[in-house]
Amino acid sequence: MKVVLLNTSEHTGGAAIAANRLMKALIDIGIEAKTLTLNKQTDDENVVSIQSSFFKRQLALLNFLWERWVIFLHNRFSRENLFRVSIANTGFDISRHPLVKDADIIHIHWINQGFLSLRTLKKLASSGKPIVWTMHDMWPITGICHYSWGCEKFTNECGGCPLLHSQKHKDLSYRIFKEKKFIAQSGIHFVAVSSWLKNMSLQSVLTKNLKISVIPNVIDIQIFHPSNKTSARKNLSLPLDKKIVLMGALRIDDPVKGFVFLKEAMRLVYVKNQDAVLVLFGNTKQQDVLNNISFPIIQMGFIKDTSTIAQLYAAADVNIVPSYYETFGQTITESMACGCPSVTFNNSGQTDIIDHQINGYLAKYQDSEDLAKGILWCFDNYKLLSTEARKKVENSYSEDVVGKKYIRLYNSLIR
Repeated sequence: MKVVLLNTSEHTGGAAIAANRLMKALIDIGIEAKTLTLNKQTDDENVVSIQSSFFKRQLALLNFLWERWVIFLHNRFSRENLFRVSIANTGFDISRHPLVKDADIIHIHWINQGFLSLRTLKKLASSGKPIVWTMHDMWPITGICHYSWGCEKFTNECGGCPLLHSQKHKDLSYRIFKEKKFIAQSGIHFVAVSSWLKNMSLQSVLTKNLKISVIPNVIDIQIFHPSNKTSARKNLSLPLDKKIVLMGALRIDDPVKGFVFLKEAMRLVYVKNQDAVLVLFGNTKQQDVLNNISFPIIQMGFIKDTSTIAQLYAAADVNIVPSYYETFGQTITESMACGCPSVTFNNSGQTDIIDHQINGYLAKYQDSEDLAKGILWCFDNYKLLSTEARKKVENSYSEDVVGKKYIRLYNSLIR
């Protein structure tokens, strides 16, 4: 069986990491899997970039800029929400690419920001090949947004988009939603990475009548594994005598990541336990989010090396994911694999992962006080939580477990 996975980037972003891990899991099980990407970042021979010439590299840049310009124009020349939406108005036609032509299964992941256009997606859908589309956010089921932020217009027909501050019904979101209606008749088999995302998908007119499976993201439990806490802290130059609260994200200051809730929760925690220190890893472009901090904080910056990230989890006493939404919760499974319990809200994809007060803590949604309570509770119950967290990951998210679920799905589509 030959499978081609499609994703904009090889490694940047949660979807890229998930797709890359899945590719490796499939290869380990014996599947001939390769990834076709816009941005190749390693020398992995199983990953092929569409940017094979100087011309295509320039075209990729123009595609990216053109899409953002159209959004910028329709948002009345405001940069606000510029990257919270995508319109797939331009991209590469990969329908005749050798990897696509030879594939038994086309597996779509995250294809925005100039990689694939809606025109190309429509062409792939009409190719006659089985197509699986793993949703890593809400974009496949909405007009243009990656997260709906409580807006329910996607359930029927987008228009008057709040993220564009639009008062017009037939705005950009309306037009793109209309273009996406081919999805409803496409026969694409969608995969939601959580039960929450499947429930959202069943509300959208684009996907509610299609087949939707729930298969979580895979994690490499050989890289992410428990290790000695003291040694990890020494290697990372972290304090040995503190209670470390960890938060990591590609962008700490991305509003969807909910740092505002953790900031208040840590203030409450520090009042009760002055050994607590917050450790952050990831980019923080808007430093004002760190203003008025009343507790100790250590910034590790952006960390690319996965073994270093695994050591961070091992060094921590608790991992916090205070997001408004999580379609899955990749940092949660990573931390749990390293024996570090997580605290998060009880609202979206992460509720599949954490069993409340068994392997972590599910706090009331947008409740910083309960978030703080969860942090303190995990301090007191670390040992038991650590064991149960690792067990959950081994049983539910390992390469072998998730890879075999996808193979069963692939086989059901090509028979």
